[in-house]
Amino acid sequence: MTKLSLLAGLLLAAPLFAFAQAAPSSASDAQLQKRVERVLTRTPLIDGHNDLPGAISMSFGNVGNIDLAADTTNLQGRTWGGGVGKISLMTDIPRMRKGQLGAQFWSAFIPATITGPEAIKRTIEQIDVIRTMVDKYPKDMEMAYTAADIERIHKAGRIASLIGVEGGHQIDNSMAALRAYYLLGARYMTLTHARTTDWADSATDAPKYNGLNKFGRAVVHEMNRLGMLVDISHVSPDTMRAALETSQAPVMYSHSSARALDDHPRDVPDDILARVKANHGVVMVNFYPLFISQAVLDWQAEQAGAKTRADTQYPGQPERANAALVEWSQAHPAPQATLAQVADHIEHIRKVAGVESVGIGSDFDGIESTPVGLDAVDKYPALFVELARRGWSDDDLAALAGNNLLRVMRQAEAVAKRLQATEAPSHATLGAAVQPSVAEG
Repeated sequence: MTKLSLLAGLLLAAPLFAFAQAAPSSASDAQLQKRVERVLTRTPLIDGHNDLPGAISMSFGNVGNIDLAADTTNLQGRTWGGGVGKISLMTDIPRMRKGQLGAQFWSAFIPATITGPEAIKRTIEQIDVIRTMVDKYPKDMEMAYTAADIERIHKAGRIASLIGVEGGHQIDNSMAALRAYYLLGARYMTLTHARTTDWADSATDAPKYNGLNKFGRAVVHEMNRLGMLVDISHVSPDTMRAALETSQAPVMYSHSSARALDDHPRDVPDDILARVKANHGVVMVNFYPLFISQAVLDWQAEQAGAKTRADTQYPGQPERANAALVEWSQAHPAPQATLAQVADHIEHIRKVAGVESVGIGSDFDGIESTPVGLDAVDKYPALFVELARRGWSDDDLAALAGNNLLRVMRQAEAVAKRLQATEAPSHATLGAAVQPSVAEG
């Protein structure tokens, strides 16, 4: 079960959005495009979250069965239902190049329903998918582990590739597993995914701990000691607050948007954006229409109600229930999220938390629909052109593109160096979350 199918289980299937991008409308737009090209040439554009590894595993089995150096929009592969059909990915090397992508955090994701030792095994397999993928294309990609690595690889003309573990359930409540993931290259971990773990509350599940329990706070501290970024996408507001209180390093949201503009629990409330500013963290804006457009979110809720009414009205008659739902959908056409709305979220986060606290976290290939104008990795520049049109300076655009995330990484690396000089690795357990011990020597 992949992230895409998990989302499909949590939400009704989203409508298919038209993918279109307008051509430059004036000489001014052409000038803005040249400005953006210059900014992204000197500053690595860093995307905080892409689910291509999971899409490869689900649809193609392994990296050897797909050619990322070619167009990936019309492939044959395994579909959600287990059959074989058309697969259209949002990511491949030609489009990454066209989109001037400088660095990518690739998600090592497994569903939150998988726990225990199996979760560790499956996570290691997903990390292996990422590392194998990068090794397969050495002219285009290279593994990165530090901020300095990202800058060096970008200057060399390759795409810096990093690993993010997308869910605290993936450590099986083991500090040793957490450290092993770091040694394998993981540079962030999302504290939860769709379900509350044994130590942290999820945004989309019933809360148990009012945020983090004692072990959860110990996990955050050990991540600080390692230099692994604390990712608080997917967590509840109380977990966000607890992580911000606990972390000695800046936190990140690898793929979240602004709740003031779209009241989805996956988005970030304004009061917490203010805390992110004080923490010097970064919110990397997600492109998923449900997290961007209140109209799309409302439509989904109304569609769910229509389906429930149809099923209730025609029990045991699926054909009549489906026909009623089709009739409702024709009378209530689905709204579309847009590139401009993504820009609105970026501007809102800038307004509340400052330009130094915003970044890009597309969620490409982990979402089944996209905003009009942002359908794949080649479209990043169009978003930057829109912001330039709204008055963003080159320095502001560079901050959004990657300088903010580079700063967060450097600060996390400095905190790790300080903590490692005074503390030994944590041996906290779920039953007894002990305080960090003093380093020997």
